[in-house]
Amino acid sequence: MADPYYITTAIHYPNGRPHIGHAYEMICADAIARFQRQAGRDVRFQTGTDEHGLKMAQTARARGVETRAFADEMSAHFSAMADTLNISYDRFIRTVEPEHYAASQAIWRAMRDKGDLYLDRYEGWYSVRDEAFYDEKELVDGEGGVKLSPQGTPVEWTAEETWFFRLSKYQQPLLDLFAANPDFIRPEARRNEVMRFVEGGLSDLSVSRTSFDWGVPVPDSPGHVMYVWVDALTNYLTGAGYPDDAAMMARFWPADLHLIGKDITRFHTVYWPAFLMSADLPLPKQVFAHGFVLHRGEKMSKSVGNVVSPDALTDAFGVDAVRYFLLREVSFGQDGSYSAEAIVTRVNAELANSFGNLAQRTLSFIAKNLSGAFPDAGRSNPADAMLIEEVVVACAGFKTAFGDLLLSQGIEAWMRGVFACNQYIDAQAPWALRKTDPERMHAVLGTLVRAIRMLAIAILPVVPDSAAKVLDQIGATEHDHAAVDDDGWYARQAASGFVIAPPSPVFPRLEMPAVVEA
Repeated sequence: MADPYYITTAIHYPNGRPHIGHAYEMICADAIARFQRQAGRDVRFQTGTDEHGLKMAQTARARGVETRAFADEMSAHFSAMADTLNISYDRFIRTVEPEHYAASQAIWRAMRDKGDLYLDRYEGWYSVRDEAFYDEKELVDGEGGVKLSPQGTPVEWTAEETWFFRLSKYQQPLLDLFAANPDFIRPEARRNEVMRFVEGGLSDLSVSRTSFDWGVPVPDSPGHVMYVWVDALTNYLTGAGYPDDAAMMARFWPADLHLIGKDITRFHTVYWPAFLMSADLPLPKQVFAHGFVLHRGEKMSKSVGNVVSPDALTDAFGVDAVRYFLLREVSFGQDGSYSAEAIVTRVNAELANSFGNLAQRTLSFIAKNLSGAFPDAGRSNPADAMLIEEVVVACAGFKTAFGDLLLSQGIEAWMRGVFACNQYIDAQAPWALRKTDPERMHAVLGTLVRAIRMLAIAILPVVPDSAAKVLDQIGATEHDHAAVDDDGWYARQAASGFVIAPPSPVFPRLEMPAVVEA
């Protein structure tokens, strides 16, 4: 049986429509999930929406609609975006689902039975926008001396009866976890931030609210609903079958990778492992906090007017072009920037002019001059073997980098194989060999078809539709998509009589749109 691999995105808070940051996280997770499937893993990939909390209730009230109706409407935008972006999720979870209520109440009872929950009164600062509690020492002064959270969001003084979680009890266990598992939090900058925070001392955490009722009811405590982050984090367990599906839990829990934005690192690397320790559940293997995607180097803001929807980008440039650009341009774990000009420049240079042009001119030449028949073995020379070796090394570099979550570096390694092919075709000039040495021409074209197949298979996790079209043009079946190495494929395909039809360009050149609508 294949090894399991459980990957999750953060579930997205749908009090507004999706933005490019949500799309980026989904695309990264999808590329990793596809890569792991290609490696033969039994992948479970979960994304979804986090629909409880005061912010959702307030936004629905401001719009004059019921909170559940608002949640249904907004969650649908996120699932539609996932489908548009070709996100291969296995589960799109919503925290309003009955089985998620059951999971959240089960972990609550487990923490209560451990003696880690107690009833008291909370008085302190709360950010509705962050859905987070902050100590006085964490606040910063805004204009006019107004108190703000470390993220610059407004905070308000809150006082109410609440259940507390004994987070302070887990300070040393968390530090021990970080010391014993250096890769539990990645990248290293986020790990260092979290360690400094925990070393500074942990206060017990308010984990229920009584001032509103839009949330998961606390078991045996009328009037209390769970703090939104308790129920939000538990979604990862719900998706793995907790608490009733023991077989699924045994197979997929603990999660291999929680992929999140850097602004919610604390919740996933301090609160979440502490909750799981309290409930005597295994901890996830790794939490990776990616950076922000900026627009022309600036954080996106409705007031500035630089917010661009994922739909606008995919409408303007195509899904695979957007996927490729974000995975290639942004160094995974760091902030990155995009603009229409940057997308056009990167995609044209690398997909249209390099890989796309390589496939187009090779396959068009075969269709025109060989009536689409696979080239014969021909007369090989050392340049052929050298090219195949360069492509093998490039694909192996992609695989190694992706396996270590170095996504941009993986694509950079892949591009070295593409560049090698273009240098080879220019040097070998099959259009000249057609008249002077047809036998040698066959060897060159056959070498290129092998190389194109390997490169298309390697890049499938990044541009799944486009790479599949390239493979379809040479008759590579879905079964073959998993194996980059030739393993006799070329000989079988040539013997099958498959005919390469005149190809349509898979990566057409992009043009600058007149405008990308916000």
